Parts: sequence; structure tokens; C-alpha cells
Amino acid sequence: MTTLESQILDTLVELESAATSAPAGTPGSPRPSVLPMVHRLTELTRALPPGTSPDLLHYLHKRSYEKARLWLQGRDAENAAGNCRHV
Repeated sequence: MTTLESQILDTLVELESAATSAPAGTPGSPRPSVLPMVHRLTELTRALPPGTSPDLLHYLHKRSYEKARLWLQGRDAENAAGNCRHV
């Protein structure tokens, strides 16, 4: 795994944690904003070099962040087929 891919994985894990940290509508527990993490993922995706796995690029461009996380963790076999029939 490259340094850039590692940064993407760290951001994906952070995003997932933030998105599930507080249930929606819980009084007194505002959800953290995930927008900065989505922007970071967009920038990191743009920085990926030529030759990056087409599967990883597909997941990131389609914002299939769970699939991208599983791919980076070596768990691509766990990815379910999507509507685009890619995987």
C-alpha cells in the first residue's frame, strides 16, 4: 500500500467513524461534519498516480467509500455487486 493509499484508508475509517458516532436526531449529540473528510478524499483521489487500480479509482469516483475501504483493507471479496454492475 502506498503512502497516499494509506492516507485515503485513514480518512475513510475516520469518515465512517464520524458518520456512525451519533445517531441522527439524538438530542444534545450533534453529528460531526463529514464534509471536510469528503473534501480530503476528493483531493487525495485526484493525487493518485497513473497506474492506480481501476477498481479503487471506480469506488472513489463513485463515492462508494465502504467498498474503497474494503478494497484497501484487502477485503474486496466482501464487496457486493452495485447497481453499475462493476462489483
